[in-house]
Amino acid sequence: MSPEISCWKCGAPLEGLIMPLSRREECKNCGADQHACKLCKEYNPTISRSCEEDRAEDVSDKESANFCDYFSPTPQAYQSKGTNKRTQAKAELAKLFGDNLDKQNNDNIGDIQSQTQAEKALSDLEDLFRQDK
Repeated sequence: MSPEISCWKCGAPLEGLIMPLSRREECKNCGADQHACKLCKEYNPTISRSCEEDRAEDVSDKESANFCDYFSPTPQAYQSKGTNKRTQAKAELAKLFGDNLDKQNNDNIGDIQSQTQAEKALSDLEDLFRQDK
């Protein structure tokens, strides 16, 4: 199996699995079923039935193993719980426009650290009384 595919639940890499995935495949790290809607490329929680494949039968438990014939694993199944929407959106925009978000964040940290306490206090005071709010 491709090394970039990871468990939809814990993010552990799924290595040594034979494709197509058996209904009984589980993550060696957390024990989650892998032939489940949440690992499928057709899974979309924002639409009715959470499946973009019109011909697929409705599956009530998206996290349990199923017999869907349209199942195809996706590398983007794992969504870190610690990532908030704002950070994720910034990362996607940076990737889209080819910006280096980590470099920008590090530059901003360096700027903040180089400010003296007086400069920071003055900046905060100006922000407080700024008219364009």
